[in-house]
Amino acid sequence: MDAEACYRAVEGRDGRFTGRFYLAVRTTRIYCRPGCPARLPKRENTMFFPSAAAAEAAGFRACMRCRPDASAGSFAQAGTAATLSRALRLMEESGEASGLAGKLGVSDRHLRRLFAQHLGVPPAAVLRTRRLHLARQLLESSQLPMIDVAQAAGFASLRRFNEAVRGGFGRTPTQLRRQVHVREGQTAILLRLPFHPPLDFEALLAFFAPRALPGIEEVSGGVWRRTVREGVLEVRRGGEAHLEVSLPAALAPKALRIATGVQRVFDLRADPEAIAAHLGREKILRPFLRAGLRVPGAWDPFEMAVRAILGQQISVSRARVLAEQLTEKYGERVAQGWLFPTPERLATADLRGMPGVRARAIPALARAVVEGEVRLDAAADPAALRTIPGVGEWTAQVIALRALGEPDAFPAADLGLCRALGLAPRELAARSESWRPWRAYAAAAVWLA
Repeated sequence: MDAEACYRAVEGRDGRFTGRFYLAVRTTRIYCRPGCPARLPKRENTMFFPSAAAAEAAGFRACMRCRPDASAGSFAQAGTAATLSRALRLMEESGEASGLAGKLGVSDRHLRRLFAQHLGVPPAAVLRTRRLHLARQLLESSQLPMIDVAQAAGFASLRRFNEAVRGGFGRTPTQLRRQVHVREGQTAILLRLPFHPPLDFEALLAFFAPRALPGIEEVSGGVWRRTVREGVLEVRRGGEAHLEVSLPAALAPKALRIATGVQRVFDLRADPEAIAAHLGREKILRPFLRAGLRVPGAWDPFEMAVRAILGQQISVSRARVLAEQLTEKYGERVAQGWLFPTPERLATADLRGMPGVRARAIPALARAVVEGEVRLDAAADPAALRTIPGVGEWTAQVIALRALGEPDAFPAADLGLCRALGLAPRELAARSESWRPWRAYAAAAVWLA
C-alpha cells in the first residue's frame, strides 16, 4: 500500500488494517494504528511506518488511546521473507537478538538488510520495542518492584529501563503505574495478548480438551491451564481483541517467553480475514470454515513432536493414554502436577512395551534434538525430521503444523482429512496446491469443525 492508500484507510478508521502499517503525526510526535479514535490529522502532517519499532526509532511515541504498540502482528510484518519471519520468531522465543544469523544459516549483513527492508530498523531495535511494551504491561498489571520489572523485561539496569520508558511513552515508570489500579493483595501477573479479531477461542479449547494430559494441561470453565515448574499459567478470553494470561509472580523473569508461548498455542499472529478469503474460494472447504479460524499450536514443541509420533495411526484417546504413561515413567513430578519428559531424559529411555516403531523413533528424536541435529524452534528445518527412523511424511507435517507453526504444513495422508473431504491422499495433496500458503489452516478448519 502506498501512503495515499494508507491515509484513506485512516480516514475510514478501518481497524482491519491494524498491524499492516502505523500512522505517525509530525506535530505531536505520536504514532497510532488505523482505527484510532483520536481526531484525524491532516495529510501533510502524517507519515507511515511498517512497524511500531520503526516509528519509535524515528522518535515517535505510542498513542495512549489506541495503544499501537500492542497491535497484533507488529512483530510479524515480514512480507514474503521466510528468513525474516523465522528471525522474528527466534527473537520472541529466546528473548535475544544476538546469534540470529548463525542459527538461520545466513550472514549478519543479509539479515540486517532484511530487517531494514521490511521493518526499517535493526534486530536489536525490534527486540528493544518488544521489551519496552512488556515492561509497560508489567507496570500496569502487577505490584512488582521497579527493579524486578526492569529485569523481567530484559533491561540491564534500572537507569536504562527508566530512560527507555520515558523515551517510549513520555512518562516515567511511576507515572504509568499510577494510571491503573492494581487490586490490593494481587500476586499474579496479568498480561494482555492482542490478536486480529475474530478468534474462535472456544473451538481451540474444545480441540485441546480431549488431548490434555492430566497434571500438565487442563481445559475447564473457558480457561486453558498449563503447569510449569514455577506454578500454573491460565489463559482466558479477555475481550474482543485480546486474551488474558495470568501467571505467578515468580514467572516474571520469563514473561517474554511465556507471552510468545501463548501466542504460539493460540496462533495469535494470524490474520483470519485474509486466510478465510483465500480458502473460501475452495468449494470443498467452505462447509468447514468458521470465523476466527486458527491453527491449534503447542506449548512445548518437543512434547508435541513426541505426541505426534505416539499418535501414528491410533485414536486421540489411545495416544493420550500412551503420553500419560510416558510422563508418569520419565516425566518430573512437581507441586502443581507434572512436567513432560525432557529430550535428555528420553534420549536414553528404554521404551520396550510400546509399539516397536514408536519405541525406536522417540529416543531417536530425543537424541537428535539433544545433539543439535534437529531443531524444534523457529530455525527448524522440517525436512530434517524425516531423517529420523519412524518419522514419516504425516508425522513430520503434523509436527511442522502444530509444533513449528508452519502455515503451509499439510498432512495430506491424514485419515480424518481424507474422509471429511472425500479425497484419497494423492488427490488431496494435488487439490491442496491451490490452498498455499495457508494449507495448515485448511487442515485446522476440518479438525476443529
